[in-house]
Amino acid sequence: MRVNLTVPAPLKDEHDALRDELAALIGRPGAVGAAARAVATALQEHFAREKNYALPPLSLLPEVARGAFTTEMGAVTAMTDNLKAQLPIMLAEHRRIAVAAAKLADAGRQAGEPAASRFAKKLLAHARIAELVLYPAAILVGETVRRRMRERAPAIL
Repeated sequence: MRVNLTVPAPLKDEHDALRDELAALIGRPGAVGAAARAVATALQEHFAREKNYALPPLSLLPEVARGAFTTEMGAVTAMTDNLKAQLPIMLAEHRRIAVAAAKLADAGRQAGEPAASRFAKKLLAHARIAELVLYPAAILVGETVRRRMRERAPAIL
């Protein structure tokens, strides 16, 4: 089995869609555009963290769930160790993103632009799914691979 540690396509597609919606809001005049730019600033480093080490471990989730294992999977443990170490920062980023999203939603309501509120709601849902499902699942992938590596270490050596 060839290990390909990249962001799973459905998650990449979701990020791309969020970026596209946000780009459209950034182009709006006045308070909506300004609030959207603040959201973009809050998201920039956070999405990079997700792309670099939080979401790629999930590409192994189907294989790990089936019980498959190869030593090449061991590369995921560095990513998940990084995720565990950076998790407090990422959760703090979620709080800053939520504040920025709330301001965007308010600006959208005041300007009569419901797309801003819809986007903010989607973004907050994405953050909650990441906190409650994606990040814990990624960490479990890494821990499962680490355990399997230890179990097979005598056979590998």
